[in-house]
Amino acid sequence: MDSESKLLEESSASSSSSSSGFDRDRHVTFLELMYQLLPSQYQTQEINHLTLAYFVISSLDLLGAMDRVDKDIVASWVLSFQALPTKKVEKTNGEFYGFCGSRSSQFPPDEDGDLIHNGSHLASTYCALAILKVIGYDFSNIDSESIAISMRNLQQSDGSFVPVHIGAEADLRFVYCAAAICNMLENWSGMDRQKSKTYILNCQSYDGGFGLTPGSESHGGGTYCAIASLRLMGFIEDDLLSRDNSSSIINAPLLLEWCLQKQAADGGFQGRPNKPADTCYAFWIGSTLRILGGFDLINKKALKGFLLTCQFKYGGFSKFPRDFPDLYHTYYGFTAFSLLEEPNINSLFVELGITEASAWRI
Repeated sequence: MDSESKLLEESSASSSSSSSGFDRDRHVTFLELMYQLLPSQYQTQEINHLTLAYFVISSLDLLGAMDRVDKDIVASWVLSFQALPTKKVEKTNGEFYGFCGSRSSQFPPDEDGDLIHNGSHLASTYCALAILKVIGYDFSNIDSESIAISMRNLQQSDGSFVPVHIGAEADLRFVYCAAAICNMLENWSGMDRQKSKTYILNCQSYDGGFGLTPGSESHGGGTYCAIASLRLMGFIEDDLLSRDNSSSIINAPLLLEWCLQKQAADGGFQGRPNKPADTCYAFWIGSTLRILGGFDLINKKALKGFLLTCQFKYGGFSKFPRDFPDLYHTYYGFTAFSLLEEPNINSLFVELGITEASAWRI
């Protein structure tokens, strides 16, 4: 038996002890290790380095362990990924001046100081700004105008967004990134909200959920992106179900029914019908329900029980029960426990995916 199989077997055998409760201290230790040095298995995800950092740093913030982070070093590192225009006219030259996701996607300027190869990305820009929010960086020091003005270059005629100026898929993920970026920058010049609202509404399916694109199957992640974007843009109110739904731009009761149906027999949430429950959907579906005002309608005890079967005995959370942890599912495991109001976890601002304190920090 190889060492990895033996470790998994030991983890499975001890699942009853490791799943007895949320083990904050072990999770903090796990995150400290990830903050210092990522395991070699993450080399293939180097292109998403900023996103991985977002999972680690925002997780530490949720667990109230930001004393483990050198905020000045983090700020300097994050800001080093920003693509800056050299001339004012460049903001409308069709490119996007946000943040690159890694060193491998960042190219130096030429001998004249011009940025010929610009690899900045909407999702990386969202992660960069979220990290800066979490560490309390002064946003007045950010060239927010360049980000906002150039982001309009990514919006398509139907209101959707592509993530990079050279062209890519357009779907709700990048509408959400654009809305979150504008919200954090407090600058909505980066998108035509009315066009994006129309695109989002065209993504609501017959069953109440939202697909990532118009006409596609309803999906937990796409549904969150739709509802969180509408909320950030000011088109729907918080706790929507407690208000008069006759004037709502979405079919909230049908959406509520779709979300509640996603809680599986094992207590976890699935992203689509007939799929296994997965740790991350406790956030995607749970946050949608929180915005709607329907989170209390779920079986919270069953959800907690499912999540604890995904808690690894050395810290972190896995995608499925009794599997190995990864940073993506670890972070969304923490956000799920925040939604469940687990003691010693900070409150979550679900629309931005960071803590309440970070979201409202001046």
